Amino acid sequence: MLAQIADLVPVQGHASSGRTIACLKGRRYGHARLIDFARCSYLGLHDHPEIVAGAIEAIEAHRSLHLSYARTRLDELEESLSDIFGSRVIAFSSGMLANLGAMPILASGQFTGGRRPVVAFDQSAHISLAHHKPVVANETRLELIAHNDINALERLCRENSVVVYVCDGVYLRGGYSPIKELRQLQERYGLFLYIDDALGISLFGRQGEGFARSQFSEVLGDRTVIAASLAKGFGASGGVLMLGLADHEALIRKSSIPYSFSAAPNAAAVGAALASCKIHRSRELGQRQSRLSQRIQLFDRRVATAEQGNSLPIRTIVIGSEVNATAIARRILGCGFYTLVDVQTVAQGKAAIRVCITAEHEVCDIERLCDCILEITAEVTGKPYPLR
Repeated sequence: MLAQIADLVPVQGHASSGRTIACLKGRRYGHARLIDFARCSYLGLHDHPEIVAGAIEAIEAHRSLHLSYARTRLDELEESLSDIFGSRVIAFSSGMLANLGAMPILASGQFTGGRRPVVAFDQSAHISLAHHKPVVANETRLELIAHNDINALERLCRENSVVVYVCDGVYLRGGYSPIKELRQLQERYGLFLYIDDALGISLFGRQGEGFARSQFSEVLGDRTVIAASLAKGFGASGGVLMLGLADHEALIRKSSIPYSFSAAPNAAAVGAALASCKIHRSRELGQRQSRLSQRIQLFDRRVATAEQGNSLPIRTIVIGSEVNATAIARRILGCGFYTLVDVQTVAQGKAAIRVCITAEHEVCDIERLCDCILEITAEVTGKPYPLR
């Protein structure tokens, strides 16, 4: 892959203050320090003193990182998360394992009254969902739906008695699922929704319940499961499933293989997540959400993207040619900014630069990055941005 050849993946270094990376190969990158526009800690909670302290205190209290025979303080964490997310929450050591634990149960019909559903995946669903397609296909009929194609999904619902739709809440390229329209299909046809909202957690909702969960009623109901990450916006580690029924919770605890076989978060992860829960109940969460929103608006005023105007923190600068996209990202890196080249989640000839905006970015850093994007794109392609 060109990005790897150009030494863009991964940039070797360690996090410094704010969004700064102290580079281990400073001469190669042209800077000893880079401003990171690639990490997914959108609210800047990853190095929050209280969260770091929570992890350290948990290890010191248990004198161990991982106790294989006990789910250390997990009941306390799951109870706290259940209150914040307004659902029945089960915690795993990662979002990927949460999906792994739910997908076979989903495909076998145990969430849908014993009737095996037709499972439709959005074609842009993240790899943490798409990876499980063979498992699903081994159990039931699998369909692939064009990205956010509500009409195709409705046709499938009309033609089949039980349909499950698997999608992201917020997509890696910055788009999002039309939750309102999906809920209408749910009410009209009984559509079952499985939504991975890893990128939306903490950014939306009064208590950070996420992009998807904040658009459902107070009770999640019997036809929705939401998976999420406790990393990224939440600032800790691990993954969760949000469930609406006690029966579904019991089913996961009884039948999910990752849940049964040492997939619980370790002591440090639990301690960090409990500390993050306290922040999610405080005024600080809203302050960080507001700060993030201001920075997204600042970027949008300078650089036009397909995501312009939405409240999500991911922006994609569509270049087209992978060669050009890689060259632009390499030159942006030379200006002191680390961005990502996106070629794996897009069609050939639609390579893009992905920018992750966070509450921790300084105004001057965003303005300088925007200047670099506009100037370098024009120089490399010979055309002003946005490219036509």
